[in-house]
Amino acid sequence: MSSIDSVADKPLAENWYVIHTKPRQEQRALSNLQQQGYQCYLPMIAIEKLTRERLNVIQEPLFPRYLFISLDASRYGQNWSPIRSTWGVSSLVSFGSEPAKVNTGLIDLLRKQEQGLSDDPQRLFSVGESLLVAQGPFAGLQAVYQMASGENRAMVLIELMGKSAQMQIAPASLRKVG
Repeated sequence: MSSIDSVADKPLAENWYVIHTKPRQEQRALSNLQQQGYQCYLPMIAIEKLTRERLNVIQEPLFPRYLFISLDASRYGQNWSPIRSTWGVSSLVSFGSEPAKVNTGLIDLLRKQEQGLSDDPQRLFSVGESLLVAQGPFAGLQAVYQMASGENRAMVLIELMGKSAQMQIAPASLRKVG
């Protein structure tokens, strides 16, 4: 056996680290890093959002402005210097001079959780939540969210003349209290 070992014979010292991205450029950073040959992971979550006065389910990063990157920490590993000059990347998160390591078990857990999160989006309003009617003939009244009623309506309870009345209101007309 020779005293010079080849790089292929060395065990990989892969660790996960955290990348801080520029605002709303997580996808750009992910794509550019992957094109350079880095293994990256950007956990996503399905969220119900109000866009153009309609409720839509969109995919957003679970941790805005952050993504994970797998890097070889050994001296035979991939060069880390191109990371900070990659479009969309702000920096490699560090504590002092040491890059912040993330446990591989956490990455595995996030991947499992992400599969479940994409099936059931995070709702804009939850059942029983207190809301304020911001527009329309009932503006200024408090309401209690009951359920979604079609794509462009929400079923709410409004207190009118001492009685609770069920009403369908456009989600764009509702605001969270507090």
